[in-house]
Amino acid sequence: MKFALAMALLCASTAFAHSEGPQDRTLVRFQTTEAVKNYLRVNEIDVTGVDLKKGEVEALVNQEQLIELQGLKAAFQFTIPQTMLRGPDPEYMNPAEVELRLKEYAAQYPDIAQLRQVGESLEKRPIWALKISDNASVRETSEPSLLFNGMHHAREVMTPEVTMDVADYLLTRYNSDAKVRAWVDSNEIWVMPMFNVDGNNRMWTQDSMWRKNARGSHGVDLNRNYPANWNGCNGSSGSTWSQTYRGPNAASEPETNVMMELVKEIRPVFSISYHSYSELVLYPFGCRPMRTQTAEVVESIGREMGRLLSYTPGTPWETLYNADGGDIDWMYQEMQVIPYVLEVNSSAQGGFHPDYAKWRNKTVELNRAGWQLLLDRAAGPGIRGHVTATQVGLEIDVKDAAGKMIQIYKVNPDGTYHIVLNAGTYNLTFRSDRSVLASQQVIVNDRRVTLDKQF
Repeated sequence: MKFALAMALLCASTAFAHSEGPQDRTLVRFQTTEAVKNYLRVNEIDVTGVDLKKGEVEALVNQEQLIELQGLKAAFQFTIPQTMLRGPDPEYMNPAEVELRLKEYAAQYPDIAQLRQVGESLEKRPIWALKISDNASVRETSEPSLLFNGMHHAREVMTPEVTMDVADYLLTRYNSDAKVRAWVDSNEIWVMPMFNVDGNNRMWTQDSMWRKNARGSHGVDLNRNYPANWNGCNGSSGSTWSQTYRGPNAASEPETNVMMELVKEIRPVFSISYHSYSELVLYPFGCRPMRTQTAEVVESIGREMGRLLSYTPGTPWETLYNADGGDIDWMYQEMQVIPYVLEVNSSAQGGFHPDYAKWRNKTVELNRAGWQLLLDRAAGPGIRGHVTATQVGLEIDVKDAAGKMIQIYKVNPDGTYHIVLNAGTYNLTFRSDRSVLASQQVIVNDRRVTLDKQF
């Protein structure tokens, strides 16, 4: 199928020799064939994006690779704007500008915004996260947490704009918009606009197409470095020069550990990791044929997000290719987060480096519907509560009215739990190891049910 073939290429182990700069490569659009697909995969070409409707794939190739592709009778055209290779519009934010803007927000809105350095990068740059809530300095376990992060990949300059817009929208409208006030008062919202600070610095100063972090001269793809399914399904590369180099071992990079520690602390119910480009909504898992235990919920929300944004939804292995060691797999598998990757913008909009004046506002305004859907859904169908117990290792078996197992939920270390569901009747069994502590039937309608337990 043309659709599956085109999508398979986006994650197909993209690479370039680190001695090559962007000036040594040509940005080309191919009609996908089996021969082209196999060549790009085997040679770990830097596949930059896809156009699903046209069945086309875009890649950066050097002169030798272009000649070899011509030998395969590959149909290609040099129609992608070469301005992408000249570097991003200077209006986009660099690490220092992101930090300054976040500090301004925290100073201007001290009651509802708290800025925190959650860690530092390999090159000792601070990684910042802004917490937005009505009691920003207090941990309120009765409220759900949500996380919005940008720039796992250094050249994807639109992603800090989208995440920074989350903060700007909420903070500037808190006193004038009742819905915004309800979101902020009812949730703990975390915004991390620029995760890969070292890589972005290198993108601005050395190579406008730099993707990875700043490990040595080669870098590590942070979104192939998480422990879940790391090196598990041929969805990353062990070659340092590959654009999907996974690192020498799982969680080898300090940035990866910063993200993991924050997620372990705040236990978000939902997460969006913003990437570019290709206009996709992706959800776990990255390895064929894995699906989430709660696929009915995870995928229905993803499809709704895709509908609102006119993006294509799906798992990476369905719509792209195997991708192991990604953040959404780890968040779902280990932390019970319902996570999404949003690939914003298209080739026609400038790929990694859209014209700022033309596309920045259009992109952030379009994407508001995605993150706002999750803020609404956090208050929607589901069950949230706090379990007070002397027992450890508490779990909740969630079954539907017919007795089908929906989910086995591990209660968070602080005793909180938040189970996102569709409307319906559910039977909950609270247990420690194999000892049943309590059972209860709960009817879930269109609003979240609160259920606290003490054992």
